[in-house]
Amino acid sequence: MDAQATPAAPDAPKVEFIALVALTTSLVAMSIDTMLPALGAMATELGAAHANDRQLVLAAFFGGLSVGQLLYGPASDSTGRKPALFAGVGLFIVGNALCALTHDFNLLLAGRALSGFGAAGPRIISMALVRDAYAGRGMARVMSFVSTVFILVPVLAPSIGQGVLAVTSWRAIFAGLAAVAVLNGAWFALRQPETLPVERRVPFSFRTIARGTAQVFRTPVTLGYMLSTGVIFAAFISYLSTAQQIFQEQYGLGTLFPVYFGALASSIGVASFVNARLVMRLGMQRLSRLALLWVCSLSIVAFVAAWLWHGHPPLAALMAYMLACFFFNGILFGNFNARAMEPMGHIAGLAAAIIGSVSGVVALAIGTPFGRAYDGTVLPLIGGYMSCGLLALALTTWAERQGAAAR
Repeated sequence: MDAQATPAAPDAPKVEFIALVALTTSLVAMSIDTMLPALGAMATELGAAHANDRQLVLAAFFGGLSVGQLLYGPASDSTGRKPALFAGVGLFIVGNALCALTHDFNLLLAGRALSGFGAAGPRIISMALVRDAYAGRGMARVMSFVSTVFILVPVLAPSIGQGVLAVTSWRAIFAGLAAVAVLNGAWFALRQPETLPVERRVPFSFRTIARGTAQVFRTPVTLGYMLSTGVIFAAFISYLSTAQQIFQEQYGLGTLFPVYFGALASSIGVASFVNARLVMRLGMQRLSRLALLWVCSLSIVAFVAAWLWHGHPPLAALMAYMLACFFFNGILFGNFNARAMEPMGHIAGLAAAIIGSVSGVVALAIGTPFGRAYDGTVLPLIGGYMSCGLLALALTTWAERQGAAAR
């Protein structure tokens, strides 16, 4: 599409298009954050064998999401955006219905994996919609509005989940997610035209995916930053997996948990706005390195301090560390993805799907063990952030050196 591309849906107001894309994108965040206050109740009612097994409710979703991302991008390039999105929304609805109705913990995990696989469709295709309909500054403007709405979800979602628990069962959370997906699918079907015409579609091919994957892994900058994205997100997964146990149980915050969780989530939102202003002045590489050095330094100091406090530092000290860490992570998330994509302009859509899928698998493989190591102290959490920060620093340093040598 040329630089003067106009919206593919001129009959739909821009505000409506932004709202639809924001809702579609937010299905993933809603599926994670609304149920955090309910993890303990789910595990207890369904007879999970170990206290830390509640974390698998998140891990199963991330697993399905990581696999699904690799398939929906190429599928939507072949069939069009709407059929692929409807398939994803349908699987998301079925997965959440299974979670709402099951009385077996293993079936709950199966439902979460299915809903994660389904949610990958809306996540990937909503971004493709924006690329199809807008270009240049128009695309950047739309994405900034979508991001603003998206940031509100982690701030508000845990409070919604806590509110549901106050009046009914955790099962209603899954029923609510299915209902939102039905609304999303109906809105999309009735109001959003197809944005990928037949003449621009390409046949689905596993060979094409394999070739694209090979190119990603052969390009040092893309490989290094893709793995670093996964490593940094691994630390975040360990936080999501243990946040309910740390805040509600270790620190005894009870129903105040969503307030603290929302405050930390807002720190990532602030970082996205700060990054937009600083990246033009400092550049992605320099800004990312500064943020990563801060994450590593803060985490080393925090780990030593937490060890001296026997793994139970004052809540104010923990929050100060986490707010700063989340701020710098917010800078890293966007810049790492952009740096990984920089050499992949010739296969941008496929590369985005591969990078999202591989980094998700890396994050799950590294972050889950740190979460499962939770022992009633914050040492595994801070140790995870410290280890992941140092590993990401090594990977990005290698990537930039290899990239410079290849030029």
